Amino acid sequence: MATRSLTIPGLLGALSVGVLAVLGVYGFVTGYLLESPGALFVPTVATFGLTVVVVGVLVVLGARSKRWRQNPYW
Repeated sequence: MATRSLTIPGLLGALSVGVLAVLGVYGFVTGYLLESPGALFVPTVATFGLTVVVVGVLVVLGARSKRWRQNPYW
């Protein structure tokens, strides 16, 4: 098996995901926790709930797959 090494694109990808996560948390804190969201609160909660359900279903489908990790990529 070939050894894996870290690459610059992988590092940049991880950094960009980290920066987007920090910006998302900052936006959530400043927009919803420090100020009243008003009429946008219910749609925001519904969007979060729907996202959690969709991601959960995808995780369950992926975990129950018989072809899990049989791809030559792994």
